[in-house]
Amino acid sequence: MKRRQWMVAAVMAVSTISTMSVQAAQEAPDELVKRISNEVLAAIKADPAIQAGDTNRIVALVDSKIMPNVNFTRMTSSAVGRYWRQATPEQQKALQDEFKTLLVRTYSGALGEVKDQTLSFRPMRARPEDKEVVVRSEVRGKGEPIQLDYRLEKTEQGWKIYDLNVLGVWLVETYRSQFAQEISAKGIDGLIQSLAQRNKAGASPKAG
Repeated sequence: MKRRQWMVAAVMAVSTISTMSVQAAQEAPDELVKRISNEVLAAIKADPAIQAGDTNRIVALVDSKIMPNVNFTRMTSSAVGRYWRQATPEQQKALQDEFKTLLVRTYSGALGEVKDQTLSFRPMRARPEDKEVVVRSEVRGKGEPIQLDYRLEKTEQGWKIYDLNVLGVWLVETYRSQFAQEISAKGIDGLIQSLAQRNKAGASPKAG
């Protein structure tokens, strides 16, 4: 049950990022996340294909809306940790590509779980000069509220999300421990190969 809650919250978190634009550069980070949350939640509920887990639709959404508005280089480098500096530019690109695919396929199967949930935001504690902030929220629906937090950084293009906290667990930290184990055992190329294999398995057609 807790895994299902985690997936629902994670889907909402990743989907929240999808409609940022340069126009929103002056928008406060909490107001930005709040506005996008409402827009994306409505879009998910109105799209039967996304609710059914249509991977092609989800990939198109991620590529066109989400990735241009996330500091994915920082997210990937943080997940890889100290090994990132040892990777060649080609390896870094491969890691980003496979990590993105992994996240998309991880969340695509849970999109159908987003039905009657709503988001409640907590007051943000930040100073005007802060370059990094945390926006805290809760997913409310049946059962206990689910903690859902966002780490954002201020860039020349506006605020960018670079990490998510679901049920008290930061996404980057979770993958960092997994990636470190694989790199220690098989090297950077071994991690890339492992991610590619997982993504290939995830792309297999579903039975029935």
